[in-house]
Amino acid sequence: MNLPSKIETDILIIGCGVAGLSLALKLAAHYKVLVVTKTEISETNTRYAQGGIASVTSLTDSFDKHVEDTLIAGDGLCDKAIVEMIVSKGPEVIQELLEYGAQFDRNEDGSLMLGKEGGHSEYRILHARDETGREVQRALVEQVKNHPNLTVLEHFFAMDFITQHHLGYYVNRGTPDIKCYGIYALDIQQECIHTILSRVTVLASGGAGNVYANTTNPAIATGDGIAMAYRAMARVANMEFNQFHPTALHNPGVRPAFLITEALRGKGAILKSPVDKQEFMQKYDPRLSLAPRDIVARAIDNEMKVTGLDFVYLDASHIPAEELKHEFPMIYKKCLERGIDITKDLIPVVPASHYICGGILVDAVGQSSIQNLYACGECTCSGLHGANRLASNSLLEGLVYAVNIYEKLKEGIPEFGEDISEIPDWNSHGTSNPEEWILISHNFREVQNVMSNYVGIVRSNARLQRAARRIDMVYHETEKFYRKTRISRELCELRNIIACAYLIIKSAKIRKESRGLHYTTDYPNKSKRISNTIL
Repeated sequence: MNLPSKIETDILIIGCGVAGLSLALKLAAHYKVLVVTKTEISETNTRYAQGGIASVTSLTDSFDKHVEDTLIAGDGLCDKAIVEMIVSKGPEVIQELLEYGAQFDRNEDGSLMLGKEGGHSEYRILHARDETGREVQRALVEQVKNHPNLTVLEHFFAMDFITQHHLGYYVNRGTPDIKCYGIYALDIQQECIHTILSRVTVLASGGAGNVYANTTNPAIATGDGIAMAYRAMARVANMEFNQFHPTALHNPGVRPAFLITEALRGKGAILKSPVDKQEFMQKYDPRLSLAPRDIVARAIDNEMKVTGLDFVYLDASHIPAEELKHEFPMIYKKCLERGIDITKDLIPVVPASHYICGGILVDAVGQSSIQNLYACGECTCSGLHGANRLASNSLLEGLVYAVNIYEKLKEGIPEFGEDISEIPDWNSHGTSNPEEWILISHNFREVQNVMSNYVGIVRSNARLQRAARRIDMVYHETEKFYRKTRISRELCELRNIIACAYLIIKSAKIRKESRGLHYTTDYPNKSKRISNTIL
């Protein structure tokens, strides 16, 4: 496809996960919509979501119960109004997915089959075997491909937002009324940079799991949207709250780590010590293996340190074999490839970076602190998750925020205003192809190792200080390299994980307490001061 160097559209959406595609389908009925994604339309964090979507659909459940479970998991930092809003819209967005053709598991009577996961007081998780995300992504992609007013550009990497800064104005974090006019984007296959101008831009770029060495996220999750927004002077919040999924398959050297869904524990699987094969969660929480993820991950981390081993076991062998094979076919197959039969063998598991609860600060309709820039999904801090995300609330949040942004934008979108013809093309003058590409891969691994070693499940002031020094050195080295080097996806991703690492460390240093996913040995207790860390 031959594209002009400048592209104009009404709505630009960055990312094609559940939030981005569901929003694109709605807005395409009113506007010209362009979606860009740095790989292919089917490769997203959504696709890797095994567990499901939390929503109140049972007569024994209630919105109040779901809200209360979310608030408890969030450990005092959730915005209750946001939680209530998202939970109440759950049945609406589930019905929409069903209309799009998503096939969730059902009981013999045709009713939706519901699972239970950590922190939930009721069975309310809708799932499609252990590949819920893949099924949701499939349904949305099929709808998008058949829509006449919607264009998807694959292998387009969003590099930076265009603001007044690019019109010659001085912009800093205190500048009022910063506006977004679109993005500079790298066409990876053609190796050229386009200026994409849009009346409204929406970030749905996903998370930042690859800031850490061990993650369940695909390689694309490098915090691009969060880093771009921060560089454009948007407000970000609560970056210290990084959720480590308690149970990823222990398989050293394999990336991404294979997730062992929490739904398996919801089915009755039990965490056990690798030494005596006995259950240990009773020492940490009365909810045992179904306690919220922050508690379970810290418990596993402690057991590993006590035993000196780098995994614990998950035991599902007491669950009927046919049920395991039917409800968890992907897990059964993957473990069998490693010589583990989950119907009779213990599964070695270890926590892995999974989800970031902080991100771009947005209001109830997804508006960021920059005009004409909205955001939804994992790249945001909406107030839903607080200090710890309740299992299976993430797909729900993405779907609901797509609805909210649509309701806001269908009322009308602004014209460009300023003379957009004055916005310059990307300036590559003075750059060249590098001779030392190894610097990129080396610095990438160094960031991941520093974050895993010093800013993981358990932290301390000394560890954070050491991490800050190391990341600062990598930052300056990379920026020097960036200024003289031709743009590539790999170089941009490196800059973005460095930016996210910096934000995580800075937020963690600010929070002088242990709360939710942030645990520090220097401040092991909660503070009476409960607030967000806004940068």
